Amino acid sequence: MIQATGITKSFGPVKVLRGIDFHAVDHEVISIVGASGAGKSTLLQILGSLSRPDSGKVLIDGTDIFGLSSDALADFRNRHIGFVFQFHHLLPEFTALENVMIPALIARTSASDARRRASELLGSLGLGHRTSHKPSELSGGEQQRVAIARAMINNPSVIFADEPSGNLDSHTKKDIHQLFFDLRDRSGQTFIIVTHDRDLASMSDRMLEMRDGLFCL
Repeated sequence: MIQATGITKSFGPVKVLRGIDFHAVDHEVISIVGASGAGKSTLLQILGSLSRPDSGKVLIDGTDIFGLSSDALADFRNRHIGFVFQFHHLLPEFTALENVMIPALIARTSASDARRRASELLGSLGLGHRTSHKPSELSGGEQQRVAIARAMINNPSVIFADEPSGNLDSHTKKDIHQLFFDLRDRSGQTFIIVTHDRDLASMSDRMLEMRDGLFCL
């Protein structure tokens, strides 16, 4: 459901990606590992349509995402792609429920349907009793679960996660990574995860290693 070919990206004279080919199938959990500066996060941002490559093509569910207009790409991203980052980026003035609702409201889902879906997601992630709490009132693991619920609210085809457990203790890290598998089995999403933690990455269906802007053979 993802097919990327010939992806290159430079920042000034620095070549960060040197012709990456990548694919993922439905319901797959893939981890991408490698040293800092290997190009992992840059690749994830391109696959997730947040950054354009210098050359190459990315197809998601058969759509050439960089062939879309900027408005069409933003709409495609909101409906088909979810993101989870190391820093959860929850809006501090909103409750957990309201944070999760935001992408659904952007997709023009009715407020009542968005609220119902957000409540169901938070309940399924063990946060049914925390829906009215603001981020400052939640633990790090709870905040990340809210961010995961937000990523899933529009039932995307794929969820990209960039160091999703980087700020968490070892026990919570394992819980978050196991959650990705539970969600894959329950909801059918594909997960692409960038992580420095090789032990956690080894849980994935596939673990790919990057070095100097290319995948290691």
